[in-house]
Amino acid sequence: MKKMIAALLCMSSLTGCATIVGEDTQMVRVNSSPSNTSFIIKDEQGFIIAQGATPQAIMLPKSDGSYFGKKSYLITFSKEGYAPVTFPITASANGWYIAGNIVFGGLIGWLGVDPFNGGMYTLKPKSLSPIMAPQAK
Repeated sequence: MKKMIAALLCMSSLTGCATIVGEDTQMVRVNSSPSNTSFIIKDEQGFIIAQGATPQAIMLPKSDGSYFGKKSYLITFSKEGYAPVTFPITASANGWYIAGNIVFGGLIGWLGVDPFNGGMYTLKPKSLSPIMAPQAK
């Protein structure tokens, strides 16, 4: 029994809490008024990650896989007769990374495991629904 407990403690010290609980991607809901508005999502390097028409749900990576490599995006909505609008989508550390590693992961989770996995981040906003303004003529 003592060996089993020791083995479990050892294994838990090799993981990070956000890596265990979180996912490396997150669904972001894209809507608009009026509907059927075109959108383009670009990452921080300017690469098009997704495009389509509203409403839609898009899975976005939260990390680029590098050390503390959180992602950020710009989403631009456009429709003929309406002024285009652009919003940021940013990643920030979530509660599992911050508080969960106090209990489960410790320094190995904070600095060794979770920083490589997107599970430590939450993309915000989780949903976008702009009201498009008619373009002045």
